[in-house]
Amino acid sequence: MPTPTSIILDWGTSSLRAMLVSETGETLDTQESSSGGIQFVKDGAFEAALMQAVGEWFSAHGPLPVMATGMITSRNGWVEVPYVDTPGGVAELAAGTRKLTLQTGAVITFLPGMRDPAAKPFPDVMRGEETQIVGFGLDRDRTLVLPGTHSKWARIKAGRIDGFQTYATGEVFALLTKHSFIAKAQDPVPDAEPDWQSFGRGVEFAASNNAAADAFLSAIFSARTGILDGKLKPENILDYVSGLIIGSEFRQARAAGWFKAGETIGIVGNNLLNSRYGRVAPLFDLTVEPGPDNAAKRGILLIAAEAAK
Repeated sequence: MPTPTSIILDWGTSSLRAMLVSETGETLDTQESSSGGIQFVKDGAFEAALMQAVGEWFSAHGPLPVMATGMITSRNGWVEVPYVDTPGGVAELAAGTRKLTLQTGAVITFLPGMRDPAAKPFPDVMRGEETQIVGFGLDRDRTLVLPGTHSKWARIKAGRIDGFQTYATGEVFALLTKHSFIAKAQDPVPDAEPDWQSFGRGVEFAASNNAAADAFLSAIFSARTGILDGKLKPENILDYVSGLIIGSEFRQARAAGWFKAGETIGIVGNNLLNSRYGRVAPLFDLTVEPGPDNAAKRGILLIAAEAAK
């Protein structure tokens, strides 16, 4: 078995995910706790929470260095690490790290997030997604989309992250499908496969030349009128809304200048959503370059290696 050389933490608000990693970047073991997020840590006892999660790894392998990313580096986390402003790359992110020595003698490195001061109306921010962008690769100019609760569109230019924009796509979907007229109209079939036809119907309208598709607040009401007109079924409404919302994200990203028809974009991050975004891209005349499954880990290791120099 390869020798463990480090521990990587993705420590968010609601969960803690840890990886035991070898020198070559191979994941040797994992730990995940859905109740280990920073919101569950009482009285700032983060070191105790860390030991509870991965103490066995320290006992077995000694004081391995730890790299931590996510909301653990926010003002509500263990150590608040200031954002690194765009444009910035591996060197800037490495220079923005903060270190702390644990009682075990292990050194934990907290990675910064990024801030885009040029975003309007206020500077945009991200914590953790920048590691996925670095892990995807900064070797050539391109646009990436990172699907998620708060999707990010980011531009890589001259080997650095030049700027980015957040779309609250996943959160809007959750709110609409749990707390609106859509929640009352739906009748989902448990464990059913996605209804790609209904998903595509939503995307096609969002991608169309119809000016009505620019009015998202009006377009979303079509989830109700589609049922009233017999074009949608209650069991298919979630996929229709998903297509309409993700398609609207692409439409707005295009209007904001993140891509033009005929270009290639990278998709990296949320594997559950990547296939949906991959289905939307061709309707906007885009070619997709998929990112590696381990992009975040690769990015963290690259930033940590630079910080160790």
